[in-house]
Amino acid sequence: MPDLPKRKLGRTGLNVTALGFGALELRGMFAGVGRELKPRQPERILNAVLDAGINYIDVSVDYGEAEEHIGSCIANRRKEFFIASKCGCPPDVSKFIPAERTRFGVPLPRLHDYSRENIIKTFDQSLRRMQTDYVDVLQFHFSPTRKLLEQEKAVETLESLKRDGKIRFIGCSSTLPNITDHIKMGVFDVLQIPYSALQPEHEDTIAAAARAGMGIVIRGGVAKGPPGKSQSSNASWDLWDKAKLDELLDGEHPTEFMLRFTITNPDIHTTIVGTLDPEHLIGNIASVLKGPLPASVYNEAKHRLVEARAT
Repeated sequence: MPDLPKRKLGRTGLNVTALGFGALELRGMFAGVGRELKPRQPERILNAVLDAGINYIDVSVDYGEAEEHIGSCIANRRKEFFIASKCGCPPDVSKFIPAERTRFGVPLPRLHDYSRENIIKTFDQSLRRMQTDYVDVLQFHFSPTRKLLEQEKAVETLESLKRDGKIRFIGCSSTLPNITDHIKMGVFDVLQIPYSALQPEHEDTIAAAARAGMGIVIRGGVAKGPPGKSQSSNASWDLWDKAKLDELLDGEHPTEFMLRFTITNPDIHTTIVGTLDPEHLIGNIASVLKGPLPASVYNEAKHRLVEARAT
């Protein structure tokens, strides 16, 4: 199999694969969501990820069992991959879950705590779980406001961890409207941003962040899965139908087209996609190996999407 293409992650200089792996699916049955993991399932998928050459793995404190699986399954291959983790999360979000549920039971941003005490406590927990003494990128979770970060001196906390050699680069999981301030702050090496052809709201800020030298990591690059998978995915895929993008397919599946559309954007360095299914992983890899969409197809898709959103 050919090697996956790699891109420099902004000013970090990290040479990351255009396809990354999101570890959320490794959470198991957590706080009433997710699904039970089969014996050796995490080991098989994580080793398949590394065997395929994918070298960027994204995880978080509040991804249930995911950190522990990374530690138990691939800690012995630590030099083969970059870890991007998150901070500001509660050490155990499941303790906060009431009967009525949203994503994990409550709106998670309300639970997040960017104090030095919480960041250090949860980060040390993450290092133990993943059986490593450093992560490559530590990101603030849930796009905190600039005011909150400054109030908690949160950036200073991450800078101290960097001086101690526990993290290499500072990042933020950012969304509008706060992403504009995150770019202006000039302190972030990496931004993780939601984006796809069907959810293009951050396209201008992606370009601005890339111009400022930041590494751009995309989540949601295949629009939360194929049509019909969930109510939220259906809403996104309505735009696909309105833009008549099926007419641009060249025998490929819509999700393959979507992934290739995402990696065609020159400002994007890696796109994280999660799965527990080795066949899905192989399919994602095959899509990326086909490379960016032809310029004529990409431009036509963008034109149709702009028109569809305007009507």
